[in-house]
Amino acid sequence: MIIRAGYDIAFDSYQEVPMVVLLSVHPSRQQDLRSEHKIEVSPRVVTRDGLDPFGNTWSRFVAPAGRIEIRNDFLIEDSGQPDESAPAAQQWDVNNLPDEVLPFLYGSRYCDTQRLTNLAWSLFGPIAGGWQRVQAICDYVHQRIQFGYHHARSDRTASEGHEERVGVCRDFAHLAVALCRCINIPARYCTGYLGDIGVPKDPAPMDFSAWFEVFLGGRWFTFDARHNVPRIGRIVIARGRDAADVAISTQFGSAALARFNVVTEEVKGGLSQAA
Repeated sequence: MIIRAGYDIAFDSYQEVPMVVLLSVHPSRQQDLRSEHKIEVSPRVVTRDGLDPFGNTWSRFVAPAGRIEIRNDFLIEDSGQPDESAPAAQQWDVNNLPDEVLPFLYGSRYCDTQRLTNLAWSLFGPIAGGWQRVQAICDYVHQRIQFGYHHARSDRTASEGHEERVGVCRDFAHLAVALCRCINIPARYCTGYLGDIGVPKDPAPMDFSAWFEVFLGGRWFTFDARHNVPRIGRIVIARGRDAADVAISTQFGSAALARFNVVTEEVKGGLSQAA
């Protein structure tokens, strides 16, 4: 399967503003690219790419006063298979976890585990099996939170999402991640593209999506508490402890979002038609 993805984003500022953006396909998916993948910035500025502490590709530049436009449009190959299911995957004891996995057990800015630990153990502690525990968490979060773009709030924590019972995809992911960590299952937050492939088209404007991954049986698996069904065509951009680590853009000054368009769609006929 070939997927076309990209974005057209603009910011307005009244003075020069340093910016860091996480808008490149994650290094783990770059071998799947089937066209040029280049972030175009207008007006042209000097940009520097590098890896952040979590292995994501970031781009740094100074936005001039006025409007700055950031665009990309690329093709990427995907297996066309839904998220993997592995009911036999087991939770590992904390003492056996690799060192690099441990940070994804700790509380973080939006995943305030200390407020949810008692709840998590009472609800999910009695459930046997790692995969079954995570799926039970997804079921709970999916039923607990009502999705709606008008519910978006950038500073909502996992425990607040649990109490308010409303949110967007990041709130579903934060609550699920926090509950997993509470019962000693490493979980990390993911952001990226997720188009309406294999499902009815959502009439709402396309946006970047958030989901999460858990460490079971010695590897990472994808889960999605918002949709709570395996989906096709995820393209990961960044992974971190929570949304604070993987913000699509961070401005070190005042820069107002002026335009935000995202596209993610299957290319019918594959490369030959896309050429």
